[in-house]
Amino acid sequence: MGGLAAAGLLGGCSTVPVYGNPVTGAPVQPPHHFFSVDWWSQLVAPSLLEYAPREQARPAYDSKNERIITLTRDGYVRSFTTEGREAWRFQVGTRFYAGATVEDGIVYVPGTDGVLYALDGKTGEPKWKYASGEALATEPVLAGELVLVASQSDTLFAVKRDSGALAWLYRRDPPTGFTIHRASTPAVRGQTAWVGFSDGTLVSLDLTDGSARWEKALAPGGATQFLDVDTTPALDESGHVFAASYAGGLYSLDAETGDVVWNSVAQGITSVIVHAGVVVATGDDRMDAYLADSGRQLWSQTLQERAALEPVLVKGMILVPAQRSLLFVDPRTGRSHMAWNPGEGVSAPPRVVGAKAYVLSNNGYLYALRLNGRSG
Repeated sequence: MGGLAAAGLLGGCSTVPVYGNPVTGAPVQPPHHFFSVDWWSQLVAPSLLEYAPREQARPAYDSKNERIITLTRDGYVRSFTTEGREAWRFQVGTRFYAGATVEDGIVYVPGTDGVLYALDGKTGEPKWKYASGEALATEPVLAGELVLVASQSDTLFAVKRDSGALAWLYRRDPPTGFTIHRASTPAVRGQTAWVGFSDGTLVSLDLTDGSARWEKALAPGGATQFLDVDTTPALDESGHVFAASYAGGLYSLDAETGDVVWNSVAQGITSVIVHAGVVVATGDDRMDAYLADSGRQLWSQTLQERAALEPVLVKGMILVPAQRSLLFVDPRTGRSHMAWNPGEGVSAPPRVVGAKAYVLSNNGYLYALRLNGRSG
């Protein structure tokens, strides 16, 4: 992606080829120079009364046990071998808003039932549970001896990894107007966490006790709804943190002080990533790329009435779940080379492990893709 900064191109609208999925036997399959499908497995049976199903939880990878962990809308946590065989399952009973996190063979599961579960990655047996009382909405983040997870109700919980006891929590009052049904996953570096809230505020917290180091309002003055800072903050090596308010646009701030470095007023941004001096922002119907140091726009790509969700950079491509399909985007120009719809589209970000990408489709199938690393 190093050539991104030199591109300076504006991507235009174009017709993107859409390829079918192997389950339905679609006659046209994706070009093998992008990827091939190693295997797939149906996890959730279709319901006759279900309209527009959505799977929102990114698959996780358990490197210690070499397993793929999925959380699906039927309320099950499942563990699969890398060959696609189910190893175990654990029933929570409610759907999930976000995926699990795995480290040292422990699977941390955020439940919309308000419980944070720590499961044994080999057997699926619970090691401990923490009942927060609020629907948990983000992938757990491991920070030293703490597990950080945010709720749909604007609370960040810090739970002790060894016991599941609450260490501290940080809560903000939600605004009175309409909000986006998302939550900001905290970003951590050293003893500091950065996290956004639905009142339009980005907060820097001290991990020792959860106290605020600084707070910065990113929503525009006078706005009363959709103020949310739901993006996972992105940190670069120059001491900047990047986040966006849905109503107020993308911001670059000094990570230590919270001072604003630059602001782009593009609205509707829900996800931000930064790599090699370039910030890629995705959201309602669009993707944009900016120089991280100055905020100069490199390219902007409309997505033809598709909402771009959290992107993943891998092997010279950006993989973008766009609800109706998974887009394969050239990071130099923003051009979508192809879209893959494995049945009802893709909402959850893929999990990339080496040359493999594990994709959970909205109709409840898990796919193992072998990426071949071509972006153009």
